[in-house]
Amino acid sequence: MTARLIVAECFGVEKPTFQGEGASCGHPALFIRLSRCNLSCTKCDTKYTWDWSQFDPREESTKRTVAELVDWATSSPVELVVITGGEPLLQQEGGLVPLVRRLLAAGKRVEFETNGTLAPVADLVVDGVRFNVSPKIASFGMNEAKSIVPAALKALVASERAIFKFVASSVPDLDRIAGLADAHRLSPVWVMPEGTTAPAITETLRVLADPVAARGWHLTTRLHVLAFANTRGR
Repeated sequence: MTARLIVAECFGVEKPTFQGEGASCGHPALFIRLSRCNLSCTKCDTKYTWDWSQFDPREESTKRTVAELVDWATSSPVELVVITGGEPLLQQEGGLVPLVRRLLAAGKRVEFETNGTLAPVADLVVDGVRFNVSPKIASFGMNEAKSIVPAALKALVASERAIFKFVASSVPDLDRIAGLADAHRLSPVWVMPEGTTAPAITETLRVLADPVAARGWHLTTRLHVLAFANTRGR
């Protein structure tokens, strides 16, 4: 059977772009955005991957073979491939493992952007793969009973290939992040300001910067929003 994945969009070849967040912020990157998610955060900026009350899945997603995706990625010399969503690990029992194997064999390195509710299968916990884990706290518009899954976080910590990136809207959010980091031994911690416009991101970044620094955490902006005004596909 031909391995296929449900894909929302691929970008970074025709119009070069960067990883906009976290430890690889500023690195040239290719993006494979998979469709579907197991959460429904009210502040999500990619609702076209899961919110079928607003979007038509027939228009917003296609099934693409692993071979098609590898051919697309290897048409570019860019090394970093970011597999994002939605929640990409929903498809790890399908075509995701062969996709990653072929990307690594082609000399690419892979970063997953995941919400931290699903443990990666062993075949994805390999050299050349990193996990940018973004657990969703209540201020992001999600019930933490669904978005904080201790067993999955434990597996991601144990992988020794994960960073933990939290979206924060205010200083009080940092106390909640600290509680989760302590309870689940999450490290390293990155904090990113919530916002979909440059003024909003800059304002929140300035509010968060000193208290994040005081905790010894990492701070990241949202480079793609600052550079491309949240244009889809950049």
